[in-house]
Amino acid sequence: MSRPALPASHILLALAVVAVWGTNFVVIRIGLDHLPPLTFAALRFSFALLPAVFFLKKPDVPWGNLAGYGVLIGAGQFGLLYIAMKGFISPGLASLVVQTQVFFTIGLAMWLAKERIRSFQILALALAAIGLLVIISHNTDASVTPLGLLLVLGAAASWAGGNAFSRAAGQVNMLAYVVWASLFSAPALIALALAVEGPGAMIEGVRAANAATWAAVLWQSVGNTLFGYAAWGWLLSRHPAATITPMAMLVPVFGMGASAIFLGESLPGWKLGAAALVMSGLALNIFWPRLEGRLTRPASQTEG
Repeated sequence: MSRPALPASHILLALAVVAVWGTNFVVIRIGLDHLPPLTFAALRFSFALLPAVFFLKKPDVPWGNLAGYGVLIGAGQFGLLYIAMKGFISPGLASLVVQTQVFFTIGLAMWLAKERIRSFQILALALAAIGLLVIISHNTDASVTPLGLLLVLGAAASWAGGNAFSRAAGQVNMLAYVVWASLFSAPALIALALAVEGPGAMIEGVRAANAATWAAVLWQSVGNTLFGYAAWGWLLSRHPAATITPMAMLVPVFGMGASAIFLGESLPGWKLGAAALVMSGLALNIFWPRLEGRLTRPASQTEG
């Protein structure tokens, strides 16, 4: 039997989450005008932790799981991403390249769960890799540097590692999980900021922060983290993951579009072509198993 269509209100909610996650890259760039990157990330996860941790029950998962997720997502994914976006890669391209976490996730599954890679996944990875090569070889407007690309790929790999911990946690309240994991994200980022940026730069950044900077911090903590994960988790609890998760492919669309509109990032043909290749790889990875299942399913099961 066919699945019921998503209600219009649920589609709008999913689009709102994706829009927040996509435009968030522009917000990050605004916050980095005054705050050092690791200090900015530390503030983001501190505000995500407090005061929400006092109102959400700790998920029934081991502390080690929360620590692994918190450090990889906080210090790994966002620490590296913020450093990269401090002049090494444009927000639009960052929103695209970080989506390669899908392929790092597949690689981890092959390594940890001994899953075998399938032919369509090889093709999907090849398309995304060609897109990255286009970015490297056709950059003519200084929107990405080799270091920036490596940092964002490192962020994507850290995101994939965090995904492994969240899958191991099982079915949990994802909002509570992210909030309690921030108990480890924030201290790790504070320690890194003290070691790399120094207390002087941290204090100066906070002093120089204006209303737009603090709005960017709150957008990260409340909009991107609390609203985003709460709404996405609510949707996943009511609809099949295969129906909801493909909408996350719109994140780079919002990211590149917002960067072009609000920051004046150019969108030459090579950049759009690279985006098309990477997103084609993502789409193939997401949709091919569903299409294959429909093609191989007996006709009697597809009717109705």
